[in-house]
Amino acid sequence: MAHAETVFKENFLEYASYVIKDRAIPDIIDGLKPVQRRIMHSLFEMDDGKFHKVANVVGHCMKYHPHGDASIGDALVNLANMELFIDRQGNFGNIMTGDSAAAPRYIECRVLPFAKKVLYNPELTEFVDSYDGRNKEPLSFPAKLPIVLIQGAEGIAVGMSTRILPHNLMEVIDAVKAVLNGDGFELYPDFITGGFMDVSSYAEGTGKILVRAKLNTKDPKRIVIEELPFGVTTEKMIKSIEDAAKKGKLKIASINDFTTDKVNIEVVLARNTYSEDVVDALYGFTACEQSISVNPLVICEGVPRIMPVSEMIHYHAKFLVEVLRRELEMEKSHLLDRLHARTLERIFVEERIYKRIEQKRTQDEVEKAVISGFKPFAEQLARPVTTEDVDRLLKIPIRRISLFDIEKNHAEIDEINTRIEQIDWHLSHIIEYALTYLEEVKKLANPSMWQRKTVIGSFKKTDVREVANRDLMLKYDAASGYLGYGLKSGTNQYLVSPFDRILIIQKEGTYFVTDAPEKLFVGKSMRYCVLAEKEVLEQLVFTIVYQEKSLKYLFIKRCKITQYILNRTYELLPEGNYKLFTLSVLDDARITIVFKKGKGYKNLEDRTYFSRFLVKGVKANGVRLTTKEAQTLRIKHEADPKGEDGDEPSLFKDIDPFDDEPQEDTTDA
Repeated sequence: MAHAETVFKENFLEYASYVIKDRAIPDIIDGLKPVQRRIMHSLFEMDDGKFHKVANVVGHCMKYHPHGDASIGDALVNLANMELFIDRQGNFGNIMTGDSAAAPRYIECRVLPFAKKVLYNPELTEFVDSYDGRNKEPLSFPAKLPIVLIQGAEGIAVGMSTRILPHNLMEVIDAVKAVLNGDGFELYPDFITGGFMDVSSYAEGTGKILVRAKLNTKDPKRIVIEELPFGVTTEKMIKSIEDAAKKGKLKIASINDFTTDKVNIEVVLARNTYSEDVVDALYGFTACEQSISVNPLVICEGVPRIMPVSEMIHYHAKFLVEVLRRELEMEKSHLLDRLHARTLERIFVEERIYKRIEQKRTQDEVEKAVISGFKPFAEQLARPVTTEDVDRLLKIPIRRISLFDIEKNHAEIDEINTRIEQIDWHLSHIIEYALTYLEEVKKLANPSMWQRKTVIGSFKKTDVREVANRDLMLKYDAASGYLGYGLKSGTNQYLVSPFDRILIIQKEGTYFVTDAPEKLFVGKSMRYCVLAEKEVLEQLVFTIVYQEKSLKYLFIKRCKITQYILNRTYELLPEGNYKLFTLSVLDDARITIVFKKGKGYKNLEDRTYFSRFLVKGVKANGVRLTTKEAQTLRIKHEADPKGEDGDEPSLFKDIDPFDDEPQEDTTDA
């Protein structure tokens, strides 16, 4: 059993690690999920400047991605619609309307120069075996920009999830430049769908944002939705408005969709309804307003980690400098190899070293003759002559030797030396070089395409309770014991909205708070119901008279109900053998008690007032009113004329109340 448990844990951890690292969570270095990385790798391999059928790209990518062609095709369309790395041709769907793309055999794509400049460098890319071991695929691209912030990411893994919102490319580049210059920056999301956004709770990508649609309300009888909140399509928007209208939360006559390349949803209002009266309801009850929580989880150095936006920018600023330094050093190494090769060729031809091999009979003798021929010119060489150098020299055709252009060779060597000097300068001024590179990237990306689309503003989330109309009559049917605004018969209570909460006190003295019900069984002798609003409950005092069942004593308790947990049942009466005698919500009133006839007393009567008793907690015990069995009890709405110090006789005048019990720690009403 222990062995099976160990095997299960190990296998589950391996599975969880695979899902987290290899499927759902993007890598901080290139911001891509594995399927996206494999698509880009396929496009780089296939690139010839021409468009490729998406079906061909999908087929090529299947060498690296083991999860089927459908997943590759969908990921490619989504990646292309971000308009960052892939050039499109054909119907790739519409992110505004939610329309899907055409079949992969009908649409075409190719990699953009921007992708090559930012992602592509095979010499700096670490490759690993593909799933079947037949090919090599990149572990991650050496991205020179924080792609994870530019295009955003969403994913659900085992026990964790990520949601990173897309940001404006130009603003991200400017943020990286600010870090390189040692300046501060602010960076907020930007969405291709436009709309408005409140970032007061964004907390550098670890909090949430509030987004709204752009509404045109110039016409008092119609509202036009011109821009959408992030993640909402016109189809979803129209459905949310129709659902709200069916539930009576909006009064509209019709809704029309005129969306083309720009969003245009016309909401025609009902008679006697005007734009200014409907805007808040649209925000409150439809997809016109969305609250989006973010969770910037990425794979950093092989481990899932929460990284705020500022930390991602600082990470990539440092990474950019490192990648550019490695590229320059690699280019310099290649130039030195070229310089060495051109110098060898020049000396080999000018000094006629090739003549030394005419009488040699073995390969070793040939190599030794060539190497010894270069010894007098060692100072002109960047490094010693190797066997590989000799092989390359011996492969020079006789025709090329006879037509060797000394001036061209010198010009190429001078050009190489000039470039090496430039590289050395860039390496010694790497920050300035990185800033220049970022400017080149901005120009390549076409800044006019990347104007901010989402307007940053300040607004609060619309409270649906505030915008909901109280136009539903709450009824109570004593015959059936049902309460609700969906009843066709019963006693009218008051108008409510579906978002109101109701305090209900039942026959036995139990009470609970619930959302205004359409139809709810509360018992055939409901004592009381009221809107459970804080302002109402704080002013409302419940006076309860209850009886001990065996000794027939009466008790009185006055209390407020200001705390509750929704849909939890509570007791007004203390624990014990008690039943509720009567309940009143009058501020003050006179209680008249007539006792049963018995031995030693006849028609004895007593009176007192509510105001003579303290208002205590709902869990406190009451004060004993009588030591005899009551026959009747009457309550008359009459204030105490003598106040607390009146001299009216009372049977319970000197009886002290029981101690209060501690209040339960509950949610404030």
